[in-house]
Amino acid sequence: MNVRKNFYEFYWRMQRIIAPSLKYSQNIFEDVIKNNIKQQCSWLDLGCGHHILPPWRYDEERRLVQIARFLVGLDCEMRSLKKHRTIRNKIFGDISSLPFQANSFDLVTSNMVFEHLKEPKIQLKEIIRILKPGGVLIFHTPNALGYTTFIGGLIPEFFKKKLIHFLNNRIEDDVFPTYYRINTPSKIKILSEESGFITKEIRTIASSAQFVMIPPLLIPELMWIRLTMSRWFRVLRTNIIVCLVKPQNTYNDVDSTALCSRQ
Repeated sequence: MNVRKNFYEFYWRMQRIIAPSLKYSQNIFEDVIKNNIKQQCSWLDLGCGHHILPPWRYDEERRLVQIARFLVGLDCEMRSLKKHRTIRNKIFGDISSLPFQANSFDLVTSNMVFEHLKEPKIQLKEIIRILKPGGVLIFHTPNALGYTTFIGGLIPEFFKKKLIHFLNNRIEDDVFPTYYRINTPSKIKILSEESGFITKEIRTIASSAQFVMIPPLLIPELMWIRLTMSRWFRVLRTNIIVCLVKPQNTYNDVDSTALCSRQ
């Protein structure tokens, strides 16, 4: 009997009852990329790891990467780069010193990486340097004000990797130190604008439950998630999706509708 599968089936039943309109933040991130990617664009994925989208979206990821004329994945973990299956051009490197010329890319994406940045302002300046005028940065990251981040901060590091493996089935080697130095809407807005970006959208997201494997905690968790789905508690949602734009010569040159449409 597959215990994990049974727990997930129970979770989906409870979610349909308690929070029927809840969407997984990774699915929303995928939609935002699709709304912003253009045919024959140049695209850089930062911290590409094993994949751009979740592993079960492999076929969709493969179709998505074919839209770009040129796609590069950068990561500081060689082991992860070697496992990546959809990106051909893979570079070992650091976001603090990107090995690209200025104005090289139309689109930069990053999925669950910005929480690991030690010097986000320096790294944002590197990203804006390599973006073309009017280019877009889209990133998905945890909200430092969300309950998952708060609980994670209470867990000793030696136990955290084992707990993440139990809850999310992630191998311990894929868990890295977090700093949360650009992980609230206000901090993102300040640092992005100090780095020269135009802030087009900072969107807090209520995402799927984390305690699927601990049923006694699942119902209270879903009830809390449902509460944060209301506009009054949106600041406490667990995830953030951000859309930033490198300015053209004037602000009016930026087509905000095409670059970042709201869901």
